[in-house]
Amino acid sequence: MNQDIEASPSPKKQISNVTVCSRFRPLNSKERKDHGGQVCVRRIDDETFVFKDEKEEESTFSFDKVFYEDSLQADVYEFIALPIVRDVVNGVNGTIITYGQTGAGKTYSMEGPNVLESDDMKKGLLPRVVDGLFEHLASAGDSIKYEITLSMVEIYMEKVRDLFDLSKDNLVIKQNKGHEMLVSGVTEASVSHVLILRLNLQAGIQNRAVGETQMNLASSRSHCAYIFTVLSDSTRDSRGRTGKLVLVDLAGSEKVEKTGAEGKLLEEAKTINKSLSALGNVINALTCSSSKSNHIPYRDSKLTRLLQDALGGNSRTALICCCSPSTSNSSETFSTLRFGTRAKHIKTSPTAKRIVDAETGARWNAVDVPTKVESVERILAELSERLDDEDVNLLEELLLLERILFDPGTEEDLESGFEDISSPTFNLLQQNLQKLMITCEELKSENKALKARIAAGGTVEGGGEENGSFFMQKVSGIISFFFP
Repeated sequence: MNQDIEASPSPKKQISNVTVCSRFRPLNSKERKDHGGQVCVRRIDDETFVFKDEKEEESTFSFDKVFYEDSLQADVYEFIALPIVRDVVNGVNGTIITYGQTGAGKTYSMEGPNVLESDDMKKGLLPRVVDGLFEHLASAGDSIKYEITLSMVEIYMEKVRDLFDLSKDNLVIKQNKGHEMLVSGVTEASVSHVLILRLNLQAGIQNRAVGETQMNLASSRSHCAYIFTVLSDSTRDSRGRTGKLVLVDLAGSEKVEKTGAEGKLLEEAKTINKSLSALGNVINALTCSSSKSNHIPYRDSKLTRLLQDALGGNSRTALICCCSPSTSNSSETFSTLRFGTRAKHIKTSPTAKRIVDAETGARWNAVDVPTKVESVERILAELSERLDDEDVNLLEELLLLERILFDPGTEEDLESGFEDISSPTFNLLQQNLQKLMITCEELKSENKALKARIAAGGTVEGGGEENGSFFMQKVSGIISFFFP
C-alpha cells in the first residue's frame, strides 16, 4: 500500500515552549478600603515588572507578556488565543489555561461577565474564541467543509463530570490509539452557528459547581475544561484535518484562613489544592534537568491526566497567571508568579501531520514515535532502579508512554485495536507477558528466601546482583518482542 506523509516543511519535530503571561486585575473595593490601595507590582514594560513581597524585598519577573490592570480583554485574546485559534483550524492542537488564587480574575478572563456578553470591551476568551473559529473557517469559502463539536467537563472532588449530561458524573480519561488524551463517553454537541455554540456554553456553565467564600461570591469549586474539536475537509484535494482546542479554567488555590471555608467548602478546597499541587509536581518533573528518572506523574490526579497533551505532548499551550496586585495577597501572587516562571521552561511538540493513502485516499494523523534504541534504553533504565513489586505496573506505564501500547478510550477503540493485531502475534504477546509475570513471582520468592537467610545469620554472596541481572535479561527479552 502506497502512503504519502504530509507534514510541515521542516523534517525536524517542532519544539515550542509554553507561552506564559501574567495578568493583574484591578483592585477591588475591599482591597482599596482595607489596605488603602497599596500594590505589590511596579511596571517596567510589557514583559517585565518588579514584585515586592511582604518583607518589602523586591524581585524582577519577566514573561512573554504582562497584562496590567488597564489591559483590555481584546488584548489578551489577540496575543494569547488568536494564534492558537489559527493553528487549530489548520490541524494543530492548542490549550489555554488560566491559573491563580481564588478571586484573581481567572473566570472573568475566560468568560467575561457571561459568554453571551455583547459588549466587546467585556467579552472574555470563550466568546472571542467561538467568533474566531467561525471567522477563520468562513474565510476559506466553499473550498473547506467543516464541523465543530463542543464538550464540557468539570473535575469536581476528583471526579470528571459531563456538564451537558449530569448523569455522567464519573467519566474516565483515556489515551486513544493516536496517543491523545480524551474523556471517554463525554457528550459531544455538534454546532454550526456562533449563537448556538454560545448557548451551549452557557448551558454547560450553569451546571458548574460554584460556592460563596469570603473572597469570592461565586467561587469556582471545580476545574472546568471547554473542548472544541474542528474537523475540516478540503473539497479540492480531499485533504482532512482535525484540530482540538481545550480551554481550562482552573479552580483557584485557597488559604482557608482567608476564604473562611467550612464543611463542604473546606473539603472542596482541600481537593482543589491537592490537584493543583499535583500539577505543580508535574511541571517540576518536566522542567527539572537533574531528575534521575524521566517519569512524569501525570496519573497522580485527574487534572494532570487531562492536561497531559498540553504539558508535554502534541499541543501549542498558553498559560495565563491571574494575580491580585494588592499587598494583602502578595504571598499568593508570588506563588502564582513562581509557578508561571517554572512553566516557561516546559517544551511541547505541536505538529499537524497527515498520512494520505495514495490508493484509497484514507488519511489520519501521524504520530512521531521514538526509535527502537531510545525506547529500549529508556525502559531498561527505569526498571534497573525499581526491582520491586511495582515493576510490572511500571513496565505497562512505560510502554504506554513510549507509544508501544495504547490505552483504549472506548469499547470500539479496543475492538479496533485487536483487529489490527494478527492472532499469532497476539498469542505471542500473551505468552511473553505471562513469562514476565512468572519471572517477577520467581524473583519475589527468591528475595524472600534471601531475606530469611540474612535474618537467620546466613551470608549472601552476589545473590542480589545475579537476580537483578537475570530479571533484566528477561525484561530485555520481552522488550525485544516489540522490536524484532
